[in-house]
Amino acid sequence: MNADIFIGIDMGSTGLKAVAFEAGSGRGLAVAGGALPFLQLPGGGCELDETAIEAALLDALAGVAAQLGSRVRDVRALACTGHGAGLYALDRRGRLLRGRAVASTDQRAGARARALGLRHGGELFDEVGCAPWPGQPTLVAAELFGADAVQRGEVHRLLFAKDYLTLLLTGEAVTDASDVSTAGMLSLATGAPSRKAFEAAGLADLAAGTLPPIRLAGTLAGRLRGERAAQCGLPAGLPVAVGTIDLLASLAAVGADTRGQAVAILGTWCVNAAVGPVQTPQPGVGGIVNFGDPQRRLYLENSPSSMANVVWLARTLKLPTAAAVVEAAMTVPLGAEGLRFLPFINGGGAPQGASAGFIGLQGHHGPSHMARAVVDAVTALHARHLRRLAAFGIGVPGTVSALGGGARDRRVVQLIAGFLGHPVERCGDDETGARGAALLAAKSQGGNAALPAPSERVEPPADARAYADFHQGFDELIDSLSPAFLRLAERAR
Repeated sequence: MNADIFIGIDMGSTGLKAVAFEAGSGRGLAVAGGALPFLQLPGGGCELDETAIEAALLDALAGVAAQLGSRVRDVRALACTGHGAGLYALDRRGRLLRGRAVASTDQRAGARARALGLRHGGELFDEVGCAPWPGQPTLVAAELFGADAVQRGEVHRLLFAKDYLTLLLTGEAVTDASDVSTAGMLSLATGAPSRKAFEAAGLADLAAGTLPPIRLAGTLAGRLRGERAAQCGLPAGLPVAVGTIDLLASLAAVGADTRGQAVAILGTWCVNAAVGPVQTPQPGVGGIVNFGDPQRRLYLENSPSSMANVVWLARTLKLPTAAAVVEAAMTVPLGAEGLRFLPFINGGGAPQGASAGFIGLQGHHGPSHMARAVVDAVTALHARHLRRLAAFGIGVPGTVSALGGGARDRRVVQLIAGFLGHPVERCGDDETGARGAALLAAKSQGGNAALPAPSERVEPPADARAYADFHQGFDELIDSLSPAFLRLAERAR
């Protein structure tokens, strides 16, 4: 008798993948998907056409179904996960507003976010667990469509990336608490949409009836519609579960959500997080997420760009891949012979107004030095955020998991271990988001199917003093530049 199969779909900030996992072994039986054609627009805009999303989703599922062959009959359920925030606003026809989604890395609402933060930042953090930032749906909507978009009838429904995928597959519009809360739209205290947050953004009417029903993750969202099933080769009526934001799905994939350990996700964003008990008073971390558990919260320390810095350098230096940047970096010693990089190619929340740049550039520095400076900075930023979580007693001391595309290279993870001064658990599987979604699909069927992810322990390099010195200098550099970042951001308004 064949084991059950569960499919997880993960829509990230750069691509979309579907993966079929075998219950028990956790083996990935089939994977399909690829990059999404995001459109880079003037002023920091980043959008994605609705036809591209639909095509990528159906192509990925069709690819998985084809690889499974006769075992497609063993698929029991699927679920979706995806990047948080951005803007997936629907018109009255149920289509994306103006035919496009807005990515969470969009920067066009940056000035609006800074101004709102100055007026209400502390109050909003206490209410919803985060200060204003450019990628929030409320701020993106106000910036692009105006504060009267709801009154004009332009915005009819507000979804998130994973919810839009679920809508395409089932016709049902639902969401979960993790996405609404991560976007700064859910009251930490009550677990209900925060009218205060919507009013502060100038979109008081957006909360009333615009958000879809908030359901528990791992419950049934709907079933795969017949026409979609025919398009992708999966059984019609297949259960589709309510998913979570990709961060929470990734934590679940490696069991970090139950063990309470911190994770560093080396993806487009610099994401660092841990699930822990509710703290009173609230710790002053970068973000706090109410994901529907009255006893626990998801605590975050993030920046808008991690491996995005590496991808940018690959594009700028005309290197074929991000992996080629890492290869070039490893030909130069730690510290890049005095060259430093500020890893904020997509901006930064802390320090406010942060932007990217090289410091200490001299005539003897070449492309490999630039690569090393970028890789050093990206990993040091993760360590900086992880240390901040630990300072608030969040996470299991001395235990961190590294996930995401950047963690495919063991040397990158070893850099983080060196900056932290302790071993790091590396998950070599880059499909943790999809794996976590598949676990929710299994949960929707009343089971506790095991889908274990492979991992290894990565020890820090031997020269502990050199890594500690570099990291101290990195922290001092970022802190000393905070006033300059703010002045530059203000002048750019």
